[in-house]
Amino acid sequence: MPTRYAIYFAPARESALGQAAEAWLARPELAALTLSARRYGFHATLKAPMSLSGEFAELETGIETLAMTHRPVELSGLAPRLNDGFVALICEPQPKALTDFAADVVTALEPMRQPLSASERERRLKAPLTPRQIELVDQFGYPYVLDQFLFHMTLSDRLPAERREDLLAAATDWFAPALSETVLLDRLVIFDEPEPGAAFRRLDPDFLLLGA
Repeated sequence: MPTRYAIYFAPARESALGQAAEAWLARPELAALTLSARRYGFHATLKAPMSLSGEFAELETGIETLAMTHRPVELSGLAPRLNDGFVALICEPQPKALTDFAADVVTALEPMRQPLSASERERRLKAPLTPRQIELVDQFGYPYVLDQFLFHMTLSDRLPAERREDLLAAATDWFAPALSETVLLDRLVIFDEPEPGAAFRRLDPDFLLLGA
């Protein structure tokens, strides 16, 4: 399988949120609860991992255009919350500007995506999906886009029920200083998966600032 690329929001490494997340995912006592979160890296998915239909330069051009034509989005209400057994940073309520921006990213970059193979589609459909989400898989290769999009920055793997509230409380305390000031979705970041199952890597130069 060729390299897959994903377009994420990930905060600046030197930011309070970036440093808090890096330290959280590095905590040895949480290692067994953050395996998948560490593999994908701290991020919010905007365009899910995909193989490219053309050249990487086309993807870069598409992202540059998005960055030039959009302004930063305030992530109001961002806080640790439970979502389907995971602990994640989620905006509640989700700002319409955020939903609209994510939709623009998905649709603008769709021509760069190689269609799912039959086996990839079958794997996607193993999840319990609604008819609308299956429709989105067939249209965009991913079920959680457009009206199904939920902005989230994952902090754990799916947890046993008895661990969820405790880890949520720990994350709430841990991230409170970093979330005490406004957080902006101010950049688009490319990650890649060089081979199936490998950890995703944040590419350098690793972002394009919105509205720059």
